[in-house]
Amino acid sequence: MPSFDIVSELEIFEVNHAVQNTQKEIQTRFDFRGSEVSIELNEKAKEIKISAESDFQVEQVYNMLENHFHKRKIDLQSLDPQKMTASGKHTVQVIKLKDGLDSDTAKKINKAIKESGIKAQSSIQGDKIRVTDKKRDTLQQVMAFLKEQQFGLPLQFNNFKD
Repeated sequence: MPSFDIVSELEIFEVNHAVQNTQKEIQTRFDFRGSEVSIELNEKAKEIKISAESDFQVEQVYNMLENHFHKRKIDLQSLDPQKMTASGKHTVQVIKLKDGLDSDTAKKINKAIKESGIKAQSSIQGDKIRVTDKKRDTLQQVMAFLKEQQFGLPLQFNNFKD
């Protein structure tokens, strides 16, 4: 019976490249000369930390990071920017990276598939959702339906089996 898995995986090496390219752009930009501006990736905590002298500079770095994410074809829904905090001379913003399906989102996706009227079977299996049906066309309908929806996470479809 044909099936596929719905997952939300973040390619951390692509995120690393986007952060490195943003660092290079910061060093070459004229408006950041003489300013203490930095961006760093913490892979274990899955977060990016932007530090600058003003909130305007933090926003500029964040926009540059979004551009590099877009160039590397990383979905911007995987970014979860937190509130900016000012400490002394610096303004800091932490951006959490969304990786993996949490149970609430998995339930929303499962419910959306069932309410869509498509006759495919879906079940939550840990951090992925397995969708099965007798026809491949039905599975492709489910994929097309989910691409139109917004769940706040980038979704990938893998492990397609006939």
